[in-house]
Amino acid sequence: MRDRASVVIVGGGVVGASIAYHLAVRGLTDVVVVERFGLASGSTGRSAGGVRQQFSTEANCRMSLLSTEKLLRFPAEVGWDPRFHQVGYLFLLSRESDWQAFQRNVELQRRLGLDVDLLSPHAAQAMVSPVVVDDLLGATFCGTDGHADPTQVCLGYATQARERGVEVLSGAAVTDISVGASGVEAVQTDAGRLSTPLVVDAAGPWAAEVAHMAGVEVPIRPYRRQLYYVEDVSMIPRSSPMVVDFASSMYFRPEGPGLLLGMTDRSEPSSFNMDTDEEFLAMLIENAVRRVPALERARVVRGWAGLYDVTPDANPVLGPVPGLRGFLMAAGFSGHGFMHSPATGQLVAEMIIDGCAHTIDVSPFSIERFTSGAPAREQTVI
Repeated sequence: MRDRASVVIVGGGVVGASIAYHLAVRGLTDVVVVERFGLASGSTGRSAGGVRQQFSTEANCRMSLLSTEKLLRFPAEVGWDPRFHQVGYLFLLSRESDWQAFQRNVELQRRLGLDVDLLSPHAAQAMVSPVVVDDLLGATFCGTDGHADPTQVCLGYATQARERGVEVLSGAAVTDISVGASGVEAVQTDAGRLSTPLVVDAAGPWAAEVAHMAGVEVPIRPYRRQLYYVEDVSMIPRSSPMVVDFASSMYFRPEGPGLLLGMTDRSEPSSFNMDTDEEFLAMLIENAVRRVPALERARVVRGWAGLYDVTPDANPVLGPVPGLRGFLMAAGFSGHGFMHSPATGQLVAEMIIDGCAHTIDVSPFSIERFTSGAPAREQTVI
C-alpha cells in the first residue's frame, strides 16, 4: 500500500465506492478506500435494494430523483448492469395520521416533478390482488421507484474507480485517525499508516466509531434489520411492485422465483448483532399473513440480517465537520444509503473538488443541525 493519499475514504460499501468513483471521474485519483473486510461485505451486501423517491422532505426527494437518474444511466456511464427494475413502490396506509401525512408528501413530490398516484384501497388491490385492503384508507404508488442490486452497483463504482487509479485497500481496519493543529493528518490501519489531509467517514453503522477516533461525536447508531427469502408464492406476480404495509413496516418484493420479506422491529435496541432469530421471523410472518393471507403457504428458504446506520431524525450526516479541517461525514442514512449512494458520491465529490455541494442543497444534513435547532425528521422510514 502507498503511505499517503490526498483523500482516504473509510468504508468499502456502496457509499464509499460511489464517492471514490465520482472523485476519480472528476480527475482526483490520489484516493484510497480502506475497507476492513471486502467490498460490499457489510450493510450493502445485506440490503433489500429498494430504490424509491417517495420521501417526506425535499432534500431526500431530490437525493432520490438524482440517484434514480444516475441508476438509469449506470450501464452507459459506468459500464455495469445495476439490475435496476422500475416496478414501483406501493405504500399501503391504514392509519389516519399516515394517510394524511402521505397526501401531504405527494403534494411535495409532485411539486418536485415526481409522478405519484394517490390510490383508493380497491385500486391498490387491483395492482396486487392477494393483498387484504379492508382496513386501508388509501395508498400511494410511484411507478419509477423499484429495486436494484446493491452489490453490483458497489462493484461497478469500485471497478471504474480502480481503473482510474484509486486504490482499494481491503482487509485493513482503521485503528486511529491522527489530528493535529491544522486538522486531519493521517489514518492508521492495521496494515500501515496513510498520511492524508482529508478523511471521508463512509463507514455506515460503524461511522460513529470511526468519527470518535478523530474526536468527533456523531449520533449514528447501528440497528439490526432482518430479511427473509420465501418461495412457493405464485400468487404474487413477478411484476409486482415493492409493497410496504406502512403501519407495521412489513414489506415484500419479488426476487427470482420467490419474495424478499422484511420488517422493522421498533422495540429492538441498538446493537451490532447480525444474527437472525426465530422470534422475529414469527412476528414477520404474522404481519405478512395478516396483509396477504396466501403467504401462509409460503416456504421460508433462508434469512439474513444487516445493519441500518440510524440518526435521531432519520436523515444522513453529510458534509464537513465544523472545527475539524479535513474530516467529512457521509453516513447515517437510516436505511436509505444504497438508494441515495449515486447522489451522495456526486455531492461529496463536489464538496471536495469545488468546495461545496451545488447540485442539491444538503444543508439539512449538516451535523450542526443536532445542536442548532430542531431538525426536520424524515417520516417515511421503514
